[in-house]
Amino acid sequence: MSNTPIQPGFIEPNQLNAITQAMAGLNSQQLTWLSGYTAGLAAAGTVPLEQPTQAQASSAQLTILYGSQTGNAKGVANAFGEQAKAEGINAKVVSMADYKPRQLKSETHLAVIVSTHGEGDAPDDAVEFHEYVASKKAPKVAQLKYSVLGLGDTSYEFFCQTAKDFDTRLSALGANAVAARVDCDVDYDSAAKAWGDAVIAAIKDDFAAQTTSVPATFAANAPSLVSATTTYDKKNPFTATLSESLKITGRDSVKDIRHIEISLEDSGMSYEVGDALGVYFLNSPDVVERILSTLKLSGDTEVTVQDSTMSLHQALTEKLELTLSYPTFVSKLAEVTEDAKLQDLLADKKALREYIVDRQIVDIVIDNPVSVSAQQLVDALRPLTARLYSIASSQTEVEDEVHLTVAHVAYDAHGFAHQGGASGFLSTRLEEGAEVKVYVEPNPNFRLPADPNTPVIMVGPGTGIAPFRAFMQERDAQGAEGDNWLFFGNPSFTQDFLYQTEWQGYKKSGLLTHISLAFSRDQAEKIYVQHRLLEQGAEVYAWLERGAHFYVCGDAMHMAKDVENALLEIYQTHGKQSADEAKQSLLALRKAKRYQKDVY
Repeated sequence: MSNTPIQPGFIEPNQLNAITQAMAGLNSQQLTWLSGYTAGLAAAGTVPLEQPTQAQASSAQLTILYGSQTGNAKGVANAFGEQAKAEGINAKVVSMADYKPRQLKSETHLAVIVSTHGEGDAPDDAVEFHEYVASKKAPKVAQLKYSVLGLGDTSYEFFCQTAKDFDTRLSALGANAVAARVDCDVDYDSAAKAWGDAVIAAIKDDFAAQTTSVPATFAANAPSLVSATTTYDKKNPFTATLSESLKITGRDSVKDIRHIEISLEDSGMSYEVGDALGVYFLNSPDVVERILSTLKLSGDTEVTVQDSTMSLHQALTEKLELTLSYPTFVSKLAEVTEDAKLQDLLADKKALREYIVDRQIVDIVIDNPVSVSAQQLVDALRPLTARLYSIASSQTEVEDEVHLTVAHVAYDAHGFAHQGGASGFLSTRLEEGAEVKVYVEPNPNFRLPADPNTPVIMVGPGTGIAPFRAFMQERDAQGAEGDNWLFFGNPSFTQDFLYQTEWQGYKKSGLLTHISLAFSRDQAEKIYVQHRLLEQGAEVYAWLERGAHFYVCGDAMHMAKDVENALLEIYQTHGKQSADEAKQSLLALRKAKRYQKDVY
């Protein structure tokens, strides 16, 4: 690419501004297509001219803002953006991380699509905008028409809390909701589509005069955005094979952690370090039989699941969530059975939360053996969703394989042995060579620095070490000269030092500059990664001052918050900053994409 600056008279400032605005929100595939399209126009000497209409000159615009931790909200936002544009609406899709909050006062139409994680927390890319809207700095926006879509999981107490926050505050600022907020559970596709239809119907007249015609040159010459190669995704997973499932914790460990290798041969699938792998699994045959037996239902009974007809046994095995418990299952059972015990449980939300926290669906069924039909049971259950695992390998190193680090959830409760849905499937029920359906879930918010000479600090206790194994494989393959520092913790050095020989090899070769270990049970006083960060605070601060990127992977509820508090303390102690200044430093680090989290 030429580094020659744009000369005066070549592209006018207003033209450059228009181009920049038009490209806002485009993904890498769309930008690649656009470059080919404009090159084709230049070669043909044609420009798709169209006379501006009065509406085009108007300021009406639908801004679609998304806040996404795992990519789901981004995907919904992009799909809604395409739908809006197809309806003739002037729309742009923007990450909240790239949005200047003060632009809010100039917006005419706003769609907010946002997920929630942890204890009602905003996703990382939405934190600044979320705080701004809640602050006294937020302007009155009586001219604004808006709607909010929340993505969440009813298994969690603070279901869609971030979406509720945005809806409440925008309304308080005077904005007019054109469609009611929708809070989506994990099976969000149909609800999101219905919300999008409602929003477009409500605002379409505001954009009715705008032209929706497609220039002839565009229609005739535009290349297809659809690749000839099959694209595997959540709705079309690849049928891979399990190559290996190896326990990597010791015999006496309190944890059962597995190194999983899956073959992607002949798939053409690619992934980047930092991405996640979505894994579909089959429910335990024992759990399926317990549910059928308790409810006195035949597995051969035909039922309908998402417009498909199959046996109840197949539906319970392949299509429905039987592991994670959620309040809506209890409420739907209570609704169809009018069972007094279930209705009493629903009446006390706190008691209901405490009840389901250590119970799987099978436990709720055994506790409440109500009389339901096969279809009523199916309708009460939500669809089985893939589990996401941080990828523990670099494709540069392992080629057509993908590696995972999986904690096998296994425990005795309520009279029999329980397992996690996906972890039990991968660790004990799936034999080597057997099939497993997978897809790559991109995670653009968890990426190595573009410059391989940039230092990185990685904090990943337990299975949080997974993406950092991938990081090191990638940096090794790159011949990267940037310093690398790992903070890792687990209960015991002798039993739980995951990938120990690999890390020792990286340390010996010099690729790994420092490794700080926190084995919580190897001494009387428990030590965790945040304690090691504080002990090394002066050097951690020095690394950050020279441009280091800081990464955290693992538990969102406790560890990630403890690590963030340690960072704030480091800025105050070694940067001589006030509490507010430290918070601003951390915000600046996040905005520069130098503080990235992959937490769950």
